[in-house]
Amino acid sequence: MGNRELLLDAAKRCLYDKGYTRTTARDVATAAGVSLAAIGYHYGTKEALLDAALRQALEEWGDDLIRVLSDEHDETAVPADRFAAAWDKVIASFTRTAPLWAVQFEIIASIDRAPEMRSAFAEANSHARLALVELFKLTVPAERQEAAGTLLQAVLGGLAAQWLVDPDSAPTGEELVEALRSISESLTTPAA
Repeated sequence: MGNRELLLDAAKRCLYDKGYTRTTARDVATAAGVSLAAIGYHYGTKEALLDAALRQALEEWGDDLIRVLSDEHDETAVPADRFAAAWDKVIASFTRTAPLWAVQFEIIASIDRAPEMRSAFAEANSHARLALVELFKLTVPAERQEAAGTLLQAVLGGLAAQWLVDPDSAPTGEELVEALRSISESLTTPAA
């Protein structure tokens, strides 16, 4: 493994251990076992390195989620049961990636001071919407996929926040399906 890869791996570990704002260039260089100058040589700035590490970590989580949601997919199950099972797998992924979610919320909290991160998050959000519709194997008309993906993304972010604060009270996949049924019924039932 070369210095570039060592730095990227060390930056991910530092992000998970210390967060984005508290990680110093010295922390990363020490964890990688390289000189401080290596950061400038390979990435230009500490921020560029941390951004690259965060992007890689998010890609790894996305790849893991694709794998997990593709495993043991029961095509004969009722769509609501498949949907609930998919959410349970997403929730289980939070256990494996809690530090990644904590870092993302840390960055979101200070996004006004990081326009490049705002841009990167916005681009990632746009790509994620349609990917979520596909991952959850929803049969949504093409013209409504963006809206469906937006809802899935909002639920995912909210669920991650709930899970980080209190994993024991975060809803299960089945509870999410029941909540969606209740909301759907209230939207289609005329007011008395």
